[in-house]
Amino acid sequence: MSRRKPRPRTTAVTAPAVTAASPCPCGLDTPYGACCGRFHAGTGGTAPTAELLMRSRYSAFVVRDEAYLLRTWAPETRPAEVDFDPGLRWTGLEIEEATEGTAFHQRGTVTFTARYLHDGEPGALSERSRFARHEGAWVYVDGDVAP
Repeated sequence: MSRRKPRPRTTAVTAPAVTAASPCPCGLDTPYGACCGRFHAGTGGTAPTAELLMRSRYSAFVVRDEAYLLRTWAPETRPAEVDFDPGLRWTGLEIEEATEGTAFHQRGTVTFTARYLHDGEPGALSERSRFARHEGAWVYVDGDVAP
């Protein structure tokens, strides 16, 4: 039986109330329900590009949609669960570059910066994420986090 290392004490932060009519957390000028929410709900098919998958995964972290995150993670790198930090709240996404990752590609990369508050302190995560097609749909493979 494995034991987890105890976490530092943090203040729990509830996921923001995002409704279908709310602005989409991914930053596009579209309501959540017509943007990333349709992918989360399974009513909009799958994200047609690596960049849209990246945006929808960011939004899934915002609303803490573990099922969507696991469903869109490559089987070879997918964890058993997503460990949401109770003291973390995502506050914004900036896509810096997307290469390949369209309907004409099998692989793509998206470089982004995601801003957050952790226990009230601002921070940012910058990553160059790799995506690939799995059974016809885009999935997150892995990424390199910038120091």
